[in-house]
Amino acid sequence: MSIDSDIPLLLSLVFVIGGLFLLSWSAGKFVDGSAAVARAFGVSPFVVGMVIIGFGTSAPELCVSTLSGLSGHANLSLGNAYGSCIFNLAAILGVAAVIRPLKVKPSVCAVAVPLLLGVTALSYFLVRDMQFSRADGFVLLGVFAVLMPLYCLYDQKLNSASEGAPDEGDEPPEVDKSPLALSLFWVVAGLALLVGSSHLLVWGCVDFARDVLHVSDLLIGLTVVAAGTSLPELASAVVSARRGQHAFVIGNIVGSNLFNTLAVVGLAGSISPYADYSRYVVLRDIPVMAIMSISVVLFGLNWRDFRKDGQIERWEGVLWMLIFVTYLVVMIKQEAGL
Repeated sequence: MSIDSDIPLLLSLVFVIGGLFLLSWSAGKFVDGSAAVARAFGVSPFVVGMVIIGFGTSAPELCVSTLSGLSGHANLSLGNAYGSCIFNLAAILGVAAVIRPLKVKPSVCAVAVPLLLGVTALSYFLVRDMQFSRADGFVLLGVFAVLMPLYCLYDQKLNSASEGAPDEGDEPPEVDKSPLALSLFWVVAGLALLVGSSHLLVWGCVDFARDVLHVSDLLIGLTVVAAGTSLPELASAVVSARRGQHAFVIGNIVGSNLFNTLAVVGLAGSISPYADYSRYVVLRDIPVMAIMSISVVLFGLNWRDFRKDGQIERWEGVLWMLIFVTYLVVMIKQEAGL
């Protein structure tokens, strides 16, 4: 089934809507199953919260970007990965902060976000020449393979040092206590549905954008597809914010963005190198990612005492959402040539 095949308008809409729904639903099942399996094997709460859930909710981006790259739609692939990062930082964290002010631990501002900034800078360096080779993809995958275990060990040491006095409301959400066999089933079935629904979504979006809206793949990737594949992160962030699980909200977003920037772009690029993608990826999207990451430190750091927790206030969440709306307006004007 070719992604470039002409399909009727109604069928394109069915694929887009059905793909988004299945993507969100299957991602939820996949994440729930993965978390339950992790708990069954005694994996730490951090791994369940940031790695399993954070990376699991980025599985749609991985599927969509890989399939887009294989089909020759580099702009859709990069737009989905980087657009999801921007959506995570501006829209999702903004909504979560408006629901409930977010407490931010010093280690997030001192280590996690600077790592994310470093990864963003590396991405800029690799894509700035408008050619992303397989070697560049392998570089990102190599950094991911080394960085994440090291950060997990670091965080585990922090968790062990503070086990005696856990912070209220900072535990990951309760995991469904289903039988292990059922959890394993949802891991496999959820992943299979992710792949299938991602293919439907990409096929429908590309056809609809090209033949009906006459807009660029990058615009669709940065908007509809990026927001759609970020629905799992949005849902988990809203639930966590309502429960006061501050560390889980931040960890989920940081983990998802690390996964998107390193694993998603790296794997898709190593399979099918990116070429002839929009210059706005370099001039607009990656710089916006960097600015939003820096704002997490500016808003979340306790400037009176760096050793104590900071807090992202509701007005700062509103500011993030306003920045996101402004970014969307500018992006649409640029991509549509207005």
